Amino acid sequence: MSARDRILAKLRAAAPSTVGAQPDVASWYATYRQAESASEKAKRFRHFIELAHAEVHSVHAGNWLSTLTTVLRNKGLDQILVSEDTTHGCAVLDELPPQGFTCQTYDMGIEAWKSEMFNATPASLTAARAAIAETGTLILWPDAAEPRLMSLVPPVHIVLLEALRIYNTFHEAMTAEGWANGLPTNALLISGPSKTADIQQTLAYGAHGPKELVVLMMEEDAA
Repeated sequence: MSARDRILAKLRAAAPSTVGAQPDVASWYATYRQAESASEKAKRFRHFIELAHAEVHSVHAGNWLSTLTTVLRNKGLDQILVSEDTTHGCAVLDELPPQGFTCQTYDMGIEAWKSEMFNATPASLTAARAAIAETGTLILWPDAAEPRLMSLVPPVHIVLLEALRIYNTFHEAMTAEGWANGLPTNALLISGPSKTADIQQTLAYGAHGPKELVVLMMEEDAA
């Protein structure tokens, strides 16, 4: 018998014969926080993610592209990485080039343009799947259309978020979004731009990865 087999045998012998009752997590969360309206959740999400040095703009279907243009101009950026396989990426590809912006697309393997990605891509636009009001956290599900590097490498990361997909808690988000039915290879939880802390407990923002996080929070039109 190998050492591995001996260790596993001891673990199996010491394992309890019956499993105790599982905690009722759903019932606990049902009383943990009172229900909130969509506008209340959006307000709380914005408060907490701005505390983490993110920049938030309230937009709607009719003006999010013009807001994106203003954000890029104010930051002195004339280039952005988008996906041509998403609705919002196609909208940017249609609207921004005539205004003097260069729009890159993630249309080849990273090995073919790694240097350009890491050294000449100042900003990117991706969509959030959802968000968590309690912690001011964005939930991203990277896929073939918007790979993970789009949100991890460019110095400025711009995220399009539908306000109606902001949930009270992480538990509510997982339940409502059906996470038990399947997860992506990577699920990203983003609360502000990149940050790190040294041994003296000094928190520094923009240490690695995106130095700025901009959220375009898509709300319903006033009409």
